[in-house]
Amino acid sequence: MPSSPRDLPVWALAAASLQAGTPVALLCVLRSEGSSPGRQGFKMTVTANTVAGSIGGGIMEHKWVELARQRLYDTVAEPLLRPQIHRREAPADRSGMMCSGEQEVLLWPLAVADLATVETIVNTLRTNAGGYLELSPVADLRLVTATAEAAVVASETPFYHYHPGPAWRYRERLGFRDQLTIVGGGHVSLALSNVAAALDFELTVLDDRPELPTFENNHAAHHRHVINYENVAAAVPASPHRYVVVMTVGYRTDAVVLRHLLRRSYRYLGVMGSVAKVAELRRGLREDGFSAEEIAWLRGPIGLPIHSQTPEEIAISIAAELILVRRSSEL
Repeated sequence: MPSSPRDLPVWALAAASLQAGTPVALLCVLRSEGSSPGRQGFKMTVTANTVAGSIGGGIMEHKWVELARQRLYDTVAEPLLRPQIHRREAPADRSGMMCSGEQEVLLWPLAVADLATVETIVNTLRTNAGGYLELSPVADLRLVTATAEAAVVASETPFYHYHPGPAWRYRERLGFRDQLTIVGGGHVSLALSNVAAALDFELTVLDDRPELPTFENNHAAHHRHVINYENVAAAVPASPHRYVVVMTVGYRTDAVVLRHLLRRSYRYLGVMGSVAKVAELRRGLREDGFSAEEIAWLRGPIGLPIHSQTPEEIAISIAAELILVRRSSEL
């Protein structure tokens, strides 16, 4: 079964609680910087007896859960937005943690009037239909569905957008921020799919072999397509949030895929293989007219050097490199 976006359990608990008439509150990290344990977009839902999600863990999260529970039965349910500073010497808003970063946490009591919006958010996450969540003290909890308005927002804002101040506003896209495309459906592809399923990627696997068992049995992928590798560019759209791993059946098909993808803009493009194989691929790309700068952008051999041997070990080494690239922009 393909994985769902990280936030689905959070909103599913909110929906179930509202349907049952159980008081529930949303906690959301609207801003984070430095070594903050809770990153922008982290969320929790809290009821008197259970929680889903996380805003960073530790004593800071424990305090917010207790605060949310104290407010569940308040007659006047007002949102609370408060900084959390993870430094012992901070004069105010100390979180109790010593990571040295900061975050702003929102406590948003959910009401029965929010049920329809919350149910739509759950359905949007389950179907990957697209759209935006908006929170503000003026507009309340709002969902911008995948319409022309959402398309305009997509072109103008990043995945998360926070405007601070008394009339603060927070917006985020619903669904997966990052997409992973694996070109090749063999044993390592299957192992990598199983690992990546826990890493909040929308996962696509491509192969040119229609009855490959490891491709047929890949139930972690959200999308599986049999394609002609000469048409691979159409199946792998350029995007700053797309990661592409090439691991076809052999050198020649790897070369075909790379010739079509190397000049396109991705967050990550890498090819699996030995040092000798990757060197030969680079030599062939030079002969095909690719510049030294273009070829240098290709990662390979991929995977962190952990002396991996089995498909599962290789998959972990590749997944670790994907995480490294994903988080490097946040350092």
